[in-house]
Amino acid sequence: MTDKLTVSVLGTGIMGAAMARNLARAGHTVRAWNRTRAKADPLVADGAHVAGTPAEAVESADVVLTMLYDGPATLETMRLAAPALRRGSVWAQSTTAGLEGVAELAGFAREHGLLFYDAPVLGTRQPAEAGQLTVLAAGPAEGRDTVRPVFDAVGARTVWTGEDGAAGSATRLKLVANSWVLAVTSAVGETLALAKALDVEPDGFLDLIAGGPLDMGYLRAKAGLILDGPLSPAQFAVNTAAKDARLIVRAGEQHGVRLDVAAAGAERLERAAAQGHGDEDMAAAYYASFEEPPA
Repeated sequence: MTDKLTVSVLGTGIMGAAMARNLARAGHTVRAWNRTRAKADPLVADGAHVAGTPAEAVESADVVLTMLYDGPATLETMRLAAPALRRGSVWAQSTTAGLEGVAELAGFAREHGLLFYDAPVLGTRQPAEAGQLTVLAAGPAEGRDTVRPVFDAVGARTVWTGEDGAAGSATRLKLVANSWVLAVTSAVGETLALAKALDVEPDGFLDLIAGGPLDMGYLRAKAGLILDGPLSPAQFAVNTAAKDARLIVRAGEQHGVRLDVAAAGAERLERAAAQGHGDEDMAAAYYASFEEPPA
């Protein structure tokens, strides 16, 4: 298999568009589709072909890469693509779809003779644009030589978690990682909200913990967005974070684990979205701490 592939990218939002650009820069032929075509059209300047339908996008594709909002959206799109899918093609599913979602997608892959890779990614807008994502991947050994150049183009590291994408081992690891990301983001927002309420200068708190075991780069990054902005364009949007938080809570429930922090975090994110912050960076969950917008 040549390292230069025809890759269909279905879903060109924050992450998918960046992944498509990096695939094109790596020399692959990219056929892109997005439900809102205006989000895909700028990829023409990067050498991609923008298709009018999912079926058109997957014609002659060696690899289909999906990066859509959730499992149901991915399944709906792949059903639209089904008439043009080639049996034996590789499908790398990179949406955070949850455990039930991955099982449904794997079932579709079996029905259509596709080599299925559960391949969610760890990272946000900036690492996506730089091709520095971490790809968490599970899937059969027989197709890895085909899919590896795709993962190499969009990520700096691929972590293989198993040979059966249907088992969802990559998605399980992604949910665990995202539970930490979301918990830290919620904690940053609440800490800064409390500081504001108590008339404590945020810099006083940040200076207090500087360089010690309580300090961390992610705290600094999210605190910087809250204090100085900009919250748009989002690195990881409130709406998407809320969806992932609900998937995490659901996974815990299915396995007998009560995740109180994740559940509360989901509620905070949903409140922030209701306040009009849904398309902003998830750091905007900070505003969910206030009944009225803070000065």
